[in-house]
Amino acid sequence: MYALIRPLLFLLPPERAHHLTFRLLGIASRVPGMLALVGGAKPPSNAATELMGLRFPSPVGLAAGMDKDAKHVDALSRIGFGFIEVGTLTPKPQPGNPQPRLFRLKADRALINRMGFNNGGVQAAVERLRKRQPGIIVGGNIGKNKDTPNARAIDDYIACFDALHPVVDYFVVNVSSPNTPGLRALQEKGPLLEILRALKVKSLRHSTAQPPTPILLKIAPDLTEGQLDDIVSVVKESGIAGVIATNTTISRDGLRTPQAALQAIGAGGLSGAPARSRSTEVVRYLRERLPKPFVIIGVGGIDSWKAAKEKIEAGADLVQVYTGLVYEGPALVNRINSAFAALNS
Repeated sequence: MYALIRPLLFLLPPERAHHLTFRLLGIASRVPGMLALVGGAKPPSNAATELMGLRFPSPVGLAAGMDKDAKHVDALSRIGFGFIEVGTLTPKPQPGNPQPRLFRLKADRALINRMGFNNGGVQAAVERLRKRQPGIIVGGNIGKNKDTPNARAIDDYIACFDALHPVVDYFVVNVSSPNTPGLRALQEKGPLLEILRALKVKSLRHSTAQPPTPILLKIAPDLTEGQLDDIVSVVKESGIAGVIATNTTISRDGLRTPQAALQAIGAGGLSGAPARSRSTEVVRYLRERLPKPFVIIGVGGIDSWKAAKEKIEAGADLVQVYTGLVYEGPALVNRINSAFAALNS
């Protein structure tokens, strides 16, 4: 059915289509059998996997950015996701960048966005997450407000961490979005190690009677090998659980979309099929240097079982989808889950 709906959604501006899709998802999740019509399905029992002290119903998760404000966690869980990452959340609400800020590249099965961490603030998300259905693994993706200088970024990450700690199962530190000025400078070894060490201490203090809440780092695909080596060093030195590889890219290499159209769109992070190869390269590079039990979640260009398998074979433990969901619909999750389950049979 999604193949019939998608052309109609693609007639609308991307951000408007996004909001309409979630309204329809909310309706469908309340009508018995409706989600199955668009390809949603509960993960097979043998698709489950255990990592970081958590049992994931399936290894396929929703990447951050799709449900920034944790408004649709219950509905999304019924599609078949094994985990859902909300955010990026910031301490204070912020509107993000001016619209238009989300663009489709249909010829490339890709998106460009410069959303700018638009969200209603961490406290509003916390209240929603308190009311979610039990049994749903949720990650909290955290960042800093645009007007917070990098010298005080650590305060924003700690504020989000403290607020979300009672209501999420793992954390993701986002220092890799290209759409907040200066944010990627926090990927440098010194400031990054300071942030992660502070959060690790917080996690230990919050978790006196249980294992500490896992912390992951989300990195950009545009890092050099030397910078990736620094990431490996930081992960080991800070003692966090692992890495999400990767965020959107600022590269425009090899696109089919005409150059004039790209220039008209302007700046932003590119996601989707063109990001697949580089994100897989980063996953492979990290896995060779971060042996298990360090966790790697692969994300970037996953729009099929073949693409998901590529990430797993490169060394990813779990995968996340975002742009692939826009082009393929909920059936994408079901197809990947079923293929994983078949491997475990």
